[in-house]
Amino acid sequence: MDTYFISHGDTRSGIDESFAVRELLKSWRKQTLRQVPKSILVVSGHWETSDPTVNVVSGPNPTIHDIVRSPERLRLFQIQYPAPGAPKLAKKVKVLLIKSGFNSVNEDESRGLDHGAWIPLMLMYPEANIPVCQLSVQPQLDGAHHFNMGRALCPLREEGVLIIGSGAATHNLDIVGPVDGPILPWASEFDAWLKDCLLNGRYEDVNDYEEKAPHAKIAHPWPDHLYPLHVALGAAGEEAKAELIHHSWQDASLSYASYRFITKK
Repeated sequence: MDTYFISHGDTRSGIDESFAVRELLKSWRKQTLRQVPKSILVVSGHWETSDPTVNVVSGPNPTIHDIVRSPERLRLFQIQYPAPGAPKLAKKVKVLLIKSGFNSVNEDESRGLDHGAWIPLMLMYPEANIPVCQLSVQPQLDGAHHFNMGRALCPLREEGVLIIGSGAATHNLDIVGPVDGPILPWASEFDAWLKDCLLNGRYEDVNDYEEKAPHAKIAHPWPDHLYPLHVALGAAGEEAKAELIHHSWQDASLSYASYRFITKK
C-alpha cells in the first residue's frame, strides 16, 4: 500500500464544485487507488497535541465541524461522516510508536474526525464504511520527528492500511491574493522547492525545510499543515519514490499539491 499526502485546503472544497482538488478526490477509487483499504489512518494538520495521540473510537466516529461559520459554509454543518472507528488500528499505531522510541503516546476515546479527515474522505469514500482513526501532530517539534513517526508505522502498509497525511503544501491564510491573480512569488518558490526535493529524493532537506526552503516561515507560519506530509513520507519506507498526483492553486498563494509516495515493492 502506497502512502499519500493530500492538500485538503479550504473547507468549501467539500461542497463547491469549482475546487479543482475535488476531481482528485472524487475519482480516487478509479484513478488513484483501486485497492480497497482495510482501514484508514489519517494524520491531519487540525489535531495538535504535545505528544502523539490516537483516537480510539468504538462505533461510528463523531464528525467534528471545526469550520468557520460563514454563509458559504453553512451546508457543511449539516454533513455527517460516520465512518466506523478503528480501535484495533489505533492500538497498533500506539504499539508501533512506543516500540520505535516514542515513549509517550496517548489515547483519546472521545475525539472523532476533524475536517482535515472527513472532508477528503467523504469525496473519496462517500459510503463511510471503511474504519478510520486519526493520529495527531506535534507542531512544537520538527519535521524529522514526524518523519520518524511515519517510519515507525511502515508495517501497517502490509496490513492493508491506507496512510494519508492531510494538510497543505502552502498554508498562510493571512497572505492571499485575488482569485484570478498571479501566484505570489513566495508561494510559487516554496511549492517548487518542495516538489523538486520530493521528486528527486532529497528527503533530508524536506525534514529540515525550515532551514533549507525558500520563504519557509511565510509559506508555513505554523508547521501543522506540512507535518502530515513528513509522516506520510516516512511511512512509505526506504527508497520510496514521490509522485505528484494533483496540483492547483487557490487565492494566489494556497497550493493544493498532493503526492503519492510509492513504496519499494
